[in-house]
Amino acid sequence: MSTQVTEREEESTDEAEAEAESTHQRRRLAEKAARAAERDVMRERAEEAVRDAETTVDLKVFRYDPEVEGKKEPRFDEFTVPFHKGMTVLDALMYARDHYDSSLTFRHSCRQAVCGSDALFVNGRQRLGCKTQLADLDWPIRIEPLPHADVVKDLVVDMEHFYDQMEAVEPYFQTNEYPSGELEEQRQSRENREKVKMSTRCIWCAACMSSCNIAAGDNQYLGPAAINKAYRFAMDEREGEEMKEHRLNIIEQEHGVWRCQTQFSCTEVCPKDIPLTEHIQELKREAVKSNLKFW
Repeated sequence: MSTQVTEREEESTDEAEAEAESTHQRRRLAEKAARAAERDVMRERAEEAVRDAETTVDLKVFRYDPEVEGKKEPRFDEFTVPFHKGMTVLDALMYARDHYDSSLTFRHSCRQAVCGSDALFVNGRQRLGCKTQLADLDWPIRIEPLPHADVVKDLVVDMEHFYDQMEAVEPYFQTNEYPSGELEEQRQSRENREKVKMSTRCIWCAACMSSCNIAAGDNQYLGPAAINKAYRFAMDEREGEEMKEHRLNIIEQEHGVWRCQTQFSCTEVCPKDIPLTEHIQELKREAVKSNLKFW
């Protein structure tokens, strides 16, 4: 008797699980159909907006997705978006994503050229998407991920190596020399502040690293962004001579400042107009002076 009851209970459980699975599949199909219908509506609206627009711009966007069959081979997709005065590359990408293909992937955050997350390779040059005006470019516009970096998906690159290089120069204030008074501030002269001011503008976008031919061929090279960050602290008078010597020892190693060949490519693409090459050359001079002995 108990065996029969158990069998009926198992059959009932199996039927319930099968029904639940069937319901789940129907729900997924319905959701998929709803998303497809929504995409169709969005595309129709986008095409209508394009037809009604006085001016449109064509984008050729790099696409790559290693996790989706049929998208593992790199390609370029084309999008036509309505143009308006003041429109940026980031605006155009967001329009393409929101109205044509929601799987289009790229990084962005502040949209004010401060976060550095939307550095891209636009028309053959490293640029910030949010800062670059479409009106200043030749059309059609070709948008690619930053060169010399592993592509994760579409326009997103792996930034881990770049961050490691930045951390290698200890990018934070350190000092062993404190004011004598207990409540006295650690002051900086106006002249010294002016000297390091430009170097503090770095937003860690990696545009300079991507443009550097030396970094492309030497994976251990610290790179212009990291060396600039070292400059920012090495030249800060508040850290003192001992800490400055420590920082110079970090950046004058085999894969440090001496690998720079003064091509100025990093300076040319920096979206914050930091004189990166000049800073690197000044650190070279400081490294030489620190090793000179007079006796």
